Amino acid sequence: MLTDEVVKEPVRTRPRRVWRRRLATAVAVLFAAGTAVRLGGLESGVLLVPLVSFTPYFGVAALLMLGAAALARSRAAVAVMLAVCVCLAWLVLPRALPGGTDAATGRPLRVLTANLNGGRGDARTIVDLVRTLNVDVLSLQELTWAERDRLAAAGLETLLPYQVTRPETWGPVGSGVYARHPLRERTGLFQPVGHHMPVVEAALPGGAVEVVVVHPVAPVPSTVPEWQAGVGTLPPAPSTGAPRILAGDFNATLDHAVFRRLLGTGYTDAAAATGKGLVPTWPMRRIPPLVAIDHVLTDGRARAVDVRVLDLPGSDHRALFADLRVRS
Repeated sequence: MLTDEVVKEPVRTRPRRVWRRRLATAVAVLFAAGTAVRLGGLESGVLLVPLVSFTPYFGVAALLMLGAAALARSRAAVAVMLAVCVCLAWLVLPRALPGGTDAATGRPLRVLTANLNGGRGDARTIVDLVRTLNVDVLSLQELTWAERDRLAAAGLETLLPYQVTRPETWGPVGSGVYARHPLRERTGLFQPVGHHMPVVEAALPGGAVEVVVVHPVAPVPSTVPEWQAGVGTLPPAPSTGAPRILAGDFNATLDHAVFRRLLGTGYTDAAAATGKGLVPTWPMRRIPPLVAIDHVLTDGRARAVDVRVLDLPGSDHRALFADLRVRS
């Protein structure tokens, strides 16, 4: 009887082991498919476009799955998950690593961008940040007439006396830019798709700098094509003329293909360049922020030396500050 029990035990456990290995392999294939979507920029539609925003979390899940595959003793699943983890690390980890040291040369330009959540962002906090950080250019999205009045009452125009604003009565459409130095509005640079996106030329000491306030629509189910067009039609990085800065709520992360194509024209993401590319900016409501959709982009003639992500009471976004150096 003892011999029979010893022989029968592997027969009973073997099906379970085979089932675990097959399940681990199937899940690993799903991870590989998701990684292929991100690598190939294949996201489209109302499901994949939002999901690709969570690629960093997908990377953490892949590490956990690698451990599960090892426990299941599935060589195939372990091999697939190793490849997946290497690919995701190559995609995500550089955002947490500061760039080169050549960024310190050039004229200083301190940029603050903030989404005001339909005019609900606390005006006094904005003015305090402008004062404390010695901001030169302030890019605002979802600016309303009432919020503009509150900003003026809090003393913003004393610190940044020049402005080009396009506020609205309510909602996300309004935008504006305030500056320490004279501004000249530019038209015809591109055709905005989405909300108001004014373009200004700031007469900084040592030469002008062009600033674009960015705010395409969010990629909710009914507006994914409009969102893609809004990011895709933003002006490419120039190689001549005034250096160009894009600052605002892009409603896109570094994992969206349309945003990466914009970077491919010659822009650098200030947060990623300073090792802050994984710091989330949205949402700021009942849950902690999860994704980074607010950005400051510079062309090849400017670099970031510091980036800070700051809480803004009343808003569903965090504010983003970038300390830049602009080369002539």
